[in-house]
Amino acid sequence: MNIKYNICTRIKSLITNTATMGTNELTKTDKIMQKIQLVKGEFTPFEASNIIMSLIDQKINFHQRQKIQKWEENHESNSDELNDRITQLENEKQAAKEFISNAINGKTKLKINGTLEITIVDNQ
Repeated sequence: MNIKYNICTRIKSLITNTATMGTNELTKTDKIMQKIQLVKGEFTPFEASNIIMSLIDQKINFHQRQKIQKWEENHESNSDELNDRITQLENEKQAAKEFISNAINGKTKLKINGTLEITIVDNQ
């Protein structure tokens, strides 16, 4: 069975750099934001389920690895925030499964539009 996914079809960069040189001055104005079209298209329920479950599973695994690393650094560390996020993602995964299972009827397609927005945050 050939499954075709429309993932990472394009990367749209909204990076604006403006530099002007004065007599003894350099002025640089940066507005940095990146948008990545991660998933876009119409999919069968089976395909949609594979895509969505894979994305959520990867995010859950990321937080579980963070939790283990935090524990390895300090066995008494508090991982409540990570546990809450993992639980939230597991609940979202269950909700997605239920939504997709309700959409199954032979001819149904599901439209997915998943865009990541990345912005640099100055922590000063």
